[in-house]
Amino acid sequence: MDNHGDIKAQLEAERQKRKQLQAGGSSNSEIKYDTELYETGDRFAGYDKSIEPSKEIQLKSGRFGITAPRELLDELQEGDEDVLKELQRERGIQPSIGERESEYQQRRHDRQLPGEDGGFAEKMRLVQLDNERKELEAKISRAAEKQPQQRRRWDQTPADIHKGDEAPVARGAATPRKRSRWDQTPADVGGDQTPAGIHGAETPRRSCWDQTPQTSAARFGETPKRTRSRWDETPAQISAATPKAAAAAAAAASQDPRNAFQTDEELDALLPEEGYEIVAAPASYVPIRTPARKLMATPAPQVEGFQIPEQAKVDLPAVELGGVGALPFLKEADVQAFGRLLEKVDEDDLSTTERKEREVLELVLRIKNGTQPQRKAAMRAMTERARELGADAIFGQVLPLLMSAQMEDHERHVLVKVVGRALQRLGAAARGHVHRILVAVEPLLIDTDRYARAEGHEIVSSLSKAVGLAAMVAALRPDVDHSDEYVRNTTAHALAVVATALGIGAVLPFVRAVARSTRAWQARQTGARAVRHIAELARSGVLPHLRALVDSVAAQLGDENQIVRTAAALALAALAEAAAPYGIESFDTVLRPLWMGVRQHRGRGLAAFLKAVGFIIPLMDPEHQAHYAREVVPVLVREFDSADDAMRAVVLRVLRQCIGAAGVPVSLVRDDVLPAFARAFWVRRVALDVRQRVLVLDATAELAAKAGAASVIELLIPLLKDAAAPLRSMAAAAVARVLDELGGLDIHGRLEELLIDATLFAFQEQAGDARSVLDALAAAVTALGPRARPYLQQIASALLWRLNNAQPPVRQQAADLVARVAPAMAACDETEMLSRVSIVLFEYLGEEYPDVLGSILSALRAVVASVGIAEMQPPVGDLLPRLTPILKNRHEKVQEACIHLVGCIADRAPEQVPAREWMRCCFSLLDLLRAHKKAVRRAAVSTFGFIARAIGPQDVLATLLNNLKVQERQNRVCTTVAIAIVAESCAPFTVLPALMNEYRVPELNVQNGVLKSLAFLFEYIGSMARDYVGAVTPLLEDALVDRDLVHRQQAASAIRHLALSVAGRGCEPPILHLLNFLWPNVFETSPHSICAVLEAIESCRVCLGAGPILLYCLQGLFHPARKVREVYWRIYNMMYLGAQPALVAFYPRFQDQAENNYCRYELDYVL
Repeated sequence: MDNHGDIKAQLEAERQKRKQLQAGGSSNSEIKYDTELYETGDRFAGYDKSIEPSKEIQLKSGRFGITAPRELLDELQEGDEDVLKELQRERGIQPSIGERESEYQQRRHDRQLPGEDGGFAEKMRLVQLDNERKELEAKISRAAEKQPQQRRRWDQTPADIHKGDEAPVARGAATPRKRSRWDQTPADVGGDQTPAGIHGAETPRRSCWDQTPQTSAARFGETPKRTRSRWDETPAQISAATPKAAAAAAAAASQDPRNAFQTDEELDALLPEEGYEIVAAPASYVPIRTPARKLMATPAPQVEGFQIPEQAKVDLPAVELGGVGALPFLKEADVQAFGRLLEKVDEDDLSTTERKEREVLELVLRIKNGTQPQRKAAMRAMTERARELGADAIFGQVLPLLMSAQMEDHERHVLVKVVGRALQRLGAAARGHVHRILVAVEPLLIDTDRYARAEGHEIVSSLSKAVGLAAMVAALRPDVDHSDEYVRNTTAHALAVVATALGIGAVLPFVRAVARSTRAWQARQTGARAVRHIAELARSGVLPHLRALVDSVAAQLGDENQIVRTAAALALAALAEAAAPYGIESFDTVLRPLWMGVRQHRGRGLAAFLKAVGFIIPLMDPEHQAHYAREVVPVLVREFDSADDAMRAVVLRVLRQCIGAAGVPVSLVRDDVLPAFARAFWVRRVALDVRQRVLVLDATAELAAKAGAASVIELLIPLLKDAAAPLRSMAAAAVARVLDELGGLDIHGRLEELLIDATLFAFQEQAGDARSVLDALAAAVTALGPRARPYLQQIASALLWRLNNAQPPVRQQAADLVARVAPAMAACDETEMLSRVSIVLFEYLGEEYPDVLGSILSALRAVVASVGIAEMQPPVGDLLPRLTPILKNRHEKVQEACIHLVGCIADRAPEQVPAREWMRCCFSLLDLLRAHKKAVRRAAVSTFGFIARAIGPQDVLATLLNNLKVQERQNRVCTTVAIAIVAESCAPFTVLPALMNEYRVPELNVQNGVLKSLAFLFEYIGSMARDYVGAVTPLLEDALVDRDLVHRQQAASAIRHLALSVAGRGCEPPILHLLNFLWPNVFETSPHSICAVLEAIESCRVCLGAGPILLYCLQGLFHPARKVREVYWRIYNMMYLGAQPALVAFYPRFQDQAENNYCRYELDYVL
């Protein structure tokens, strides 16, 4: 109760105090707040109000601080990888070449760039030593695998234990393993004796466990001592283990006799007295004797407390270089290669070789990491100065970079370009680096990227032409029998490229010698591979050398090594594929060995021999084709069930070749091949394999061509209703292909109903964008033709329902199917059905998804083309105003479909639309003439011509000529194209007078636009220009003598098209007159201008002939000024390439001399 009274008293006191505060209006300073919630005093107390330059800021987590989780901050600080690269790797983007290489391709890093010293004999010796070393390592590894694993005691059975107690085995047998203490049986021993083994004659080594306890009296009086552990230490003892104590202990350990310096006595004992002199130490030398001073002598600064360890990152500032500017940025991977550029050196102290290497490094760094202007300038400098810098400096810096694993695609591309241009300039000077270049470039020949393979092919080809055959053979010879299979594979590819570059006939002796080598089976395998790659690269070019190539690998079909036999069979298959359909006589000697190999081999060897036989069969005459095909088909059917994907791929390819043979009976295909083929290959697992799926579709189409479409479709119809979507899609693709290629003439009765039902079911059950199912249903309706009329109502109902679906892909597929089946509906006289569908499509022109809208417009165009303008519903007058706003849509599919629909209406019924609406369409089409997609631009050009023809050229031309005055260049270019289109559609005489009159406007943009319009006009109208060449000659003459460079350039372009259009039309005098005004412009330096002038001269050569142009050229071919000679020789080279025979009659006459005869009597006879 007392407590209750105290509480009441306190509450009453608080009420009185509050009343006093309210009445007296006390200041806020007298109010007391809760200091736990509301901080008092200085709100910035405890914070640093200034940042000292040398002070390290310790980040503290405040009470109300908001920051990232600690683990994320640690991950950002400790992570070594770039965040961007990590994101790219998560999305499947691998910028680095080494990251996406397979394990086999990464073996290129095992090869080292060979040295520049040593000749051919030294290289062969080193390769032989390497091969012997790897062969010995292989033998050791095989021996280790054959050696039985030693069994442990716990793995032995009681019988094995008793066998171990038997008498010792005879000499020569395996030595028994050493018996352990636990293998011996205990015996009766004395109290102070150690048990001995039963059979052991020698006393085993004693251990602490074998000793008996000692009973000495003195031992009982002692207290046993126990080793102290870490847990027995006191806190004081633990605190003694400080970093300083640890450092002192390390210093004491450094004084160990094994780590101490040698004394004078020890040195006197080691070194002889004569010949050596003891040098006195300098006066300023103070020896370090104490451990503390040794610790303080380290160069690292003494920092108290804990510091976060920083990563060893190199600060790479930009280095100014004379004449070119700052170096590009350096990545961490580039420091090893370009780190020398960061060193400040005096170029005067460098030798010539070092200076050249430094210059090459600078250029390579700009090419690799620089911006586009830097890269172009450095590439030009590298090309022009290649001979001055030398092959050693260039290839010594570039080739190691190509071997780097951190190289990216664009970096490798520019470095390969550097190597190619350097080879073009250096030529034979690169012979000392052939092997090193091949080691760096050969991996490109087996790269997965076809552009990289093309680059490697180009480099090896350029190298072969630069250094010659002898140098290439000398560089490739050490690697043809290398012990590493990767090296042999790349060497075979390089040898094939050399053969295609220098000629198969030149390289054939070396290839034959390698393929028939008796020293090593590796060389024979490399030779067979080289023949195979030669056939793949040269294709029909192997025909002149086919017999020699076949003979070079024929003997390897019976080689003792399975790998060589397989390589030889694959080489013959490639030769047969390249030579088809010729060259069966060259394979006569290998038919019997190949057939015997098919019977004897299994697995990969059988696949190679089957492939060879399968590609040789199409080369035979029909009688032999039938015989060999009937013999091979049972083997193929047997291998249908093979689990090896490579074997299944070969079987499918060979099956196509055999089934296509003329003499194979249809009954064999229907009864023996088709059921087994469907059972083995038309399964769900094959539908998920993209490569095998393509091969199965090709084989199915070949079987359908042989056995008939009905037989194959009957097998595929159940698969169209399979539960697995990939298998349904694959079956639909096969049905569409068979019906497109063979038609549906042999499909009758019940099979028609099953086909329509199955394809319609697959179309309604498809998930996603399955284009093959849509193609199958459209192909079925098209193939049946008028027979599909009973099923059109069901198909139209499905289409109308799907057009009203909420999902955009469903609506898009329905519209695409309407575009495909509209011609078939029109052929079945279902006009009313098409009109109903077109009305629904017209209502959906407000579709918001551009892909769906494009499909709807394509469907409307198909309906208009099938039904006709007269019966089109809704009418064309109502349809076109809805299409004009859609022309402004930026989606390319919508643009193309809408333009085609507008053009179809303008071509068939222009009178049903007002002229004002057509003008609106013209202005919209004018912007589409500059679209990115070529198909959109072509559709706009044709539609613009249809509209101009419909409403006449006057209104359109007036608007277009006004557009020439606008400032936007792209708009003016589109206008010039439109003027040319109007001239082609409405005849040039309706456009040309107004266009030439517009040239009188003294405005630069207008005149340039008129000249460009003339160029496009003559390009479009073609041979009609012969009627207008005289009218435009004064205008072009005025433009060619104008001071403005662009005027002359546009006039040269117009002359180019004019001369090509009137060639052979009897218009030579005006063209020759224009040539006289054109010729002074050959000394222009602007790239665009000189190109236009040279193209115009070449066109004049086509129109006038090579004689007049040669007479112009002879004036400056031997001019004393070099720049004049360069221009004239450039024109002469163009003529020589284009009309070499025509120049013979116009060459100057020279009198005969004592050594040479220059008179051409045969030409005089003709003349």
